[in-house]
Amino acid sequence: MDRDALQHGTAPQTAPFLEVRNLHKRYGGVHALRGVSFRIERGQTYHLLGENGCGKSTLIKILSGAQPATEGEILIDGVPRTDLDPIRALQAGIETVYQDLSLLPNLTVEENVGLARQLVEGDGRLFRPVASGRLRSTARDALARVGLPTETSFLTRRIEDLPIATRQLVAISRAIAGRAGLVIMDEPTTSLTRKEVENLVDVVRTLHADGVSVLFVTHKLDECKAIGGTAIVMRDGQMIRQCDIAEPTKRELGQWMTGRDLEEGRYRHAPKLGGPLLEVDRLEQPGRFADISFQVAAGEIFGITGLLDSGRNEVALALAGVAPAASGTIRLGGSALAIASPGDANAAGIGYVPEDRLTEGLFLEKSIEDNVVLAILKSLRNRFGLVDRARSASVASGLMQDLKVVAPNIAAPVQSLSGGNQQRVLIGRWLAIAPRLLILHGPTVGVDVGSKDTIFRIIQKLADEGMAVILISDDLPELLQNCDRICVMQKGRMVACEDATRLTENTLYDMMGAALRIGQTARTDI
Repeated sequence: MDRDALQHGTAPQTAPFLEVRNLHKRYGGVHALRGVSFRIERGQTYHLLGENGCGKSTLIKILSGAQPATEGEILIDGVPRTDLDPIRALQAGIETVYQDLSLLPNLTVEENVGLARQLVEGDGRLFRPVASGRLRSTARDALARVGLPTETSFLTRRIEDLPIATRQLVAISRAIAGRAGLVIMDEPTTSLTRKEVENLVDVVRTLHADGVSVLFVTHKLDECKAIGGTAIVMRDGQMIRQCDIAEPTKRELGQWMTGRDLEEGRYRHAPKLGGPLLEVDRLEQPGRFADISFQVAAGEIFGITGLLDSGRNEVALALAGVAPAASGTIRLGGSALAIASPGDANAAGIGYVPEDRLTEGLFLEKSIEDNVVLAILKSLRNRFGLVDRARSASVASGLMQDLKVVAPNIAAPVQSLSGGNQQRVLIGRWLAIAPRLLILHGPTVGVDVGSKDTIFRIIQKLADEGMAVILISDDLPELLQNCDRICVMQKGRMVACEDATRLTENTLYDMMGAALRIGQTARTDI
């Protein structure tokens, strides 16, 4: 990517758009922010980096007016602001695109984009009649700036009918519909393919040309390095470093963020593979995938990747019994399986960690213990049919220790944990059934670099102990660092399978489909 082009924008004026001075935030006895200070110049890119729990979210809430600071000063265009609330922050030009996008799915594109601006202009009130003409005009202008259609047929589509990448751009359109000086994007590329990430970068270039700054809150160091700009690194509530992100290595960034040395190359070393454990032959689900055949050996980490419509997700769901295949054979340990439900897969010794841990995997209000033992409750019942709480606690405590889950105790609700710890709890649930095959679907989505390192080491340990692992992901570095072989899917079929040590990110992406290379203008996904 052209870093210089991304950095191009309106020349900084004397005062930066935003300046934070000695910011503190306390919640009772918790000192969440400790004297944070930095500057954001106009028309520049910034990356807010740090582990979950380092204070990033608290800082964003303060900048967006959702919470006040305990101490310190925020200046916008050189003027101290002590009155920030969500509406005043928007009026001052600070716009935030949250990870969940915060769009109203039952409303149309133009309503989501245009009403937000009218709400800001009305000081948070919409008591007056909505100016439908201005609403549509506002939406058209904002959509054009991010390269989305402006025809009435698109303006009147419901948000719930759009793919996630298009929703992301609609959310950005809403953010820049007014006089944005700074757009904060919280994990903006989590659900995007590489092609869609490149489209987002083009949007950032457009914003820079108008003098708008962008602050990415992200865990993806490869993307940050490719995009370029300034890194703002936080740890334990403090700002550790602000520098050009091109200067430090990823290892140095990881050290600053976590306080420890992280692996930068392959985690996979000298694998000891057994005989074929999983054998898949001619698996098919009409309209989704066809003629899927492969083998995974005991102790092997087998990667599957492809673009969103490649069928990779559907194959994972079929193997896990969530959306069973219509035909084909699945053998585990030489025995043919009839997988018609998740229960069938679990009983056969197949564990499945879904891509969306929050809506598909975890019961957030329940405890760590309840989440971990969910899949083995039947085996924990005593002769009276009640769960043996001592055995349940023993299982949960053991797995919590093995997986390095950071929490006060096993009674802590899962929603109180960081993303990385939540993911480890979910992995623990399926390790509790002692699976022979573990399917991991996007195991580090939304996880910070420290937790990602821990999860990768757990995956390697499981494979070294003889478990077969299928890793399904569109995070190419994740696949290259962990897998023995990587298989690529296109349009519901497996088109290539290679030894991971022979691949690079570029060759792997080429395998995923040169016709879909970044920069092409065809937009068939909206």
